[in-house]
Formats: sequence, C-alpha cells, structure tokens
Amino acid sequence: MIVCHCMNISDNEIHDAIDWMRASDPDTIISPGKIYHALGKSADCGGCMPLFLSTMRGNSNLEVPLNLRDHVSEQRGDSGHEGRSKGHRVSEQGAA
Repeated sequence: MIVCHCMNISDNEIHDAIDWMRASDPDTIISPGKIYHALGKSADCGGCMPLFLSTMRGNSNLEVPLNLRDHVSEQRGDSGHEGRSKGHRVSEQGAA
C-alpha cells in the first residue's frame, strides 16, 4: 500500500527501513525523518504523516530500547514539566 503519494513510499518500504535501522544500530531512535533519509527521499506536503506514523507504530522494531527509556526518565526526573521552573508564566508570578 502506498503511504506517501508525493514520494511514492509504500508501507513495505517503511517497515524495511525500520528493520534495517534497528539491525544496524539497536540503540537508534527511529523517526519519520530518519526513514525518509534512509529511503533517499524527503517529506513534501506532510499529508501522509498520520498514516506514516500509524505504519511505523505497527512495526515491532520501532520500540525505544530499554536502556534509553531509563535514560530519558532520569533526565526528566519524572516531573513532566519540560524543564521549566514552577511559576514560569507571568500569570502565575502574581501581580506586579
């Protein structure tokens, strides 16, 4: 099935690219951009992105490696605030 009509990318090509990237580097983070690059193509209109992402998620090799999952949660500190300090909005700092 064709997923990206602009670049003529099929679901099989997406799965093959994911499998190839995971086999060549088990610790790599796989993104749509890396898949386009691996196929020698680039994104155009972006209309395919929902189907592209859905196709990616259907591949069992897409999962983030366990050792990197631990690293991300350590960096975030599981606070979930994107690195911003509490009260970073003007409305939360009180009236001046």
